[in-house]
Amino acid sequence: MGIGNALVDVIAHADDDFLDENALVKGAMTLVETERAVELYASLDAAVEMSGGSAANTMCGVASLGGKAVYIGKVNDDELGQVFGHDLKAVGVPFRGGGLDHGTPTGRCVIVVTPDAERTMNTYLGVSSFLGVDDVDDESVASAKVLYMEGYLFDRPDAKAAFRHAAKIAHRHGRTVSLTLSDSFCVDRHRLDFRSLVRDHVDLLFGNADELRALYQVDRFDDAVAAVRSECAMAAVTRGAEGCVVVTPDAVLEVPAVPVERVVDTTGAGDLFAAGFLFGLTSGRDLAACGHIGSVAAAEVISHVGPRPLVELRTLLTDD
Repeated sequence: MGIGNALVDVIAHADDDFLDENALVKGAMTLVETERAVELYASLDAAVEMSGGSAANTMCGVASLGGKAVYIGKVNDDELGQVFGHDLKAVGVPFRGGGLDHGTPTGRCVIVVTPDAERTMNTYLGVSSFLGVDDVDDESVASAKVLYMEGYLFDRPDAKAAFRHAAKIAHRHGRTVSLTLSDSFCVDRHRLDFRSLVRDHVDLLFGNADELRALYQVDRFDDAVAAVRSECAMAAVTRGAEGCVVVTPDAVLEVPAVPVERVVDTTGAGDLFAAGFLFGLTSGRDLAACGHIGSVAAAEVISHVGPRPLVELRTLLTDD
């Protein structure tokens, strides 16, 4: 079960000069208002539009691997909202859209990909940020083996309350609660909340090396690993071409990355890694296999434009 910001992605390629001209912070996720979102959209030469959102991408990845996933997010009853729900259902992910808010548009994310494959995101959250406790499908949360929540959602008190509510339901039914840190800038905004969640509610933490260092405000990766080992039952931390590290109180397991001939667009890499790891975990694989499946999924998505797989990920898995 994934809970997150329901967004439609607008993806375009541009050079670093475009970032400078539009005062964009390379590699960052910046929240913008409606006017800024419209301005950026108008400045793009060409763009690809597709349903996105971090946790939604992860749920689509789980389905592509052959797993079962459902998604909770908030959209409006507008054109983009209808497209978002249709796209999820088309890949076999039931969408629990919560109560409709007709006064605020469906959110969208303008993603600029530079020649080095780095993605710079400018997000208009729209109605997605108004997700609250009443939008949580308690029955679906209770029935899922894992609850997965994206850190991007934590910009409003109602959303934080919704996650804590969902986490309590999941734990009450003996389920695993997981959180993805999402972005270093996101961590900086919500560090105290995230630290509290990791200690009190989270069983499985996802993030990359920079996000983990930001969470614990340390310079050395090993220090961040030591800190998370003392606070969380498990963490799966990506390190780009160096692969990933799976951290438990008993061990630190390094899993190599799957080679990629050419990195085209890193959008969705962390989302699809989490999809692979969660699929492996819920299908009874060992932690090394979970990390490997996550790397397989991430390698596929960074080889093309867009945050979701272009092939059925289950076809990329081998018996071993």
